[in-house]
Amino acid sequence: MLSRPTLSLRARCTRFDPFDLASALLLAGLAVGTLLLFRDYAISNDEEVQHRYGELILAYYASGFTDTRVFEFRNLYLYGGLFDIVAVLLSRALPVDPYVVRHVLCALIGVSGIGATWATARLIGGPRAGLFAAVALAVCGPYFGGMFNHTKDIPFAAAAIGATYFLLRLARDLPRPRLVHVLGFGALLGAALGLRAMGLLLLVYVPVAVALYAPRPANAATLRFVWRSAVAFIPAMVLAYAIMIASWPWAAQDLFNPVRALFAFAHFQYPIRTMLFGKSYIMSEVPRWYVPVYLAIKLPLAVLFGAALGLLFALGGAGKFTAARALQRRQETLFIALIAVFPVLCQVIAQGPAFTGMRHFLFVVPPLAVLAGLGFDGLVDWLASRARVLATASLAGISAWFAWDGATLMRLHPYEYMFYNRIVGGLEGALRNYEGDYWVNIMNEAVDGLEAFIARTNTEPGKTFTVAVCGERLPFEKEAHPPLQYSADWDRADFFIAPTQMDCDRAMLGKTIVAIERMGVVIGVVKDMRGLPVEARWPTLDMARKPAVLPSAKKNL
Repeated sequence: MLSRPTLSLRARCTRFDPFDLASALLLAGLAVGTLLLFRDYAISNDEEVQHRYGELILAYYASGFTDTRVFEFRNLYLYGGLFDIVAVLLSRALPVDPYVVRHVLCALIGVSGIGATWATARLIGGPRAGLFAAVALAVCGPYFGGMFNHTKDIPFAAAAIGATYFLLRLARDLPRPRLVHVLGFGALLGAALGLRAMGLLLLVYVPVAVALYAPRPANAATLRFVWRSAVAFIPAMVLAYAIMIASWPWAAQDLFNPVRALFAFAHFQYPIRTMLFGKSYIMSEVPRWYVPVYLAIKLPLAVLFGAALGLLFALGGAGKFTAARALQRRQETLFIALIAVFPVLCQVIAQGPAFTGMRHFLFVVPPLAVLAGLGFDGLVDWLASRARVLATASLAGISAWFAWDGATLMRLHPYEYMFYNRIVGGLEGALRNYEGDYWVNIMNEAVDGLEAFIARTNTEPGKTFTVAVCGERLPFEKEAHPPLQYSADWDRADFFIAPTQMDCDRAMLGKTIVAIERMGVVIGVVKDMRGLPVEARWPTLDMARKPAVLPSAKKNL
């Protein structure tokens, strides 16, 4: 006999759709998982300067706008510093390392992006579509692997998909939207703009969203609808602008500075190299298809297949829904497709600079996951209309496909962002032909392995061992303990740590004492350089494939 509290709990649970309950459990599990996993990820190459940028923004405000060092700090003034400001403030308030704060904060924002992806797909297609979309993004290696230390790309992606959700909610109620949706859109639009100038793209989607619900055919009522809708957006735009200029001081210097920043990014000319089809390119000379290719080979095939299905069903029909609901689903699905494709299309047409694979286009992955959720949901409905057993089988097959991708990420951990799909033969096929561990995420595991090696073999207590690193100094020093000591002198260092990215592991000869492997592929090494004279340390390499992308290597190579 069940007790009354147990019966009451069961009654409450039955009020919720089982797919919604599964989604809630997924998001809760991901949130808890971030707290368990964040220490496995190394500090990325960019985080030190980004954190310093946040400090300079706060110094600018604290000085009464007289400390203008923020406008002279590299090129970071072209970015918003919202994440960095929040991370600096939290690190000052909490008794923990600032990079712990950054990684936990970024990961939780990443989970919120998965939540926004679920909410968007659910809004368009229902609870089952929402669950499919959330799982599709959660098992997407580039997104999940970036959640901990891609501290500009992941927050921007989360803000962009969150703004998309509120834009759809707002658009459905035009010309009299609910204030909470207006403010939600404004806050997340401001957050996106406070991170990257690319947030301006969201403004392009506003008139498209209005057009979805404008009266047809065009007449005087349409003009009145558009005018009243434009007025309804004013509070959102004011809020977005306030958030943007508060977190991006340079944007406040001139009304058109955000637009200037967007065009400045299109003409960057850094001596950074990137890999595509086994060939090394300078970032300004990559082929037009660079970003589409990386999206095609780095996203799970389940996401690509589901997104294609979503577009197919949007163009061909919307299954079980009434005519009005089917039209709404079709229009909103095509709207999501626009959001996913338009930025990539702009990149292809303009042939702008690009590097480190699809990292700068992570923000198109949540919309693609939404499309995948809608596509798989449409597939189950289509099969159910023919035979219930087919629908059940499709649910099992989709779940198994996602589970397979999830298992692959577990095998890659904590290098999930190095995921490649079977188009290029997975990680093994991608090695040295495409981007690898460009964040030098192997640092933690490499240092731990080196420390274990020294503990086993060192016969000179108190001796210090110098280590050269093909990467940044800070990640090494945050992980290493005595007797290890960082050295910028590669000619005399005792040991050498390097990823296989851009053949950096081949930059110096020496005995490999630690090999970091995943799925049978070596992605990083530690080499013992002791006893090797200078002339025996440096092999002859093709200069175009030397690791110029890694700052610590530039001086020596």
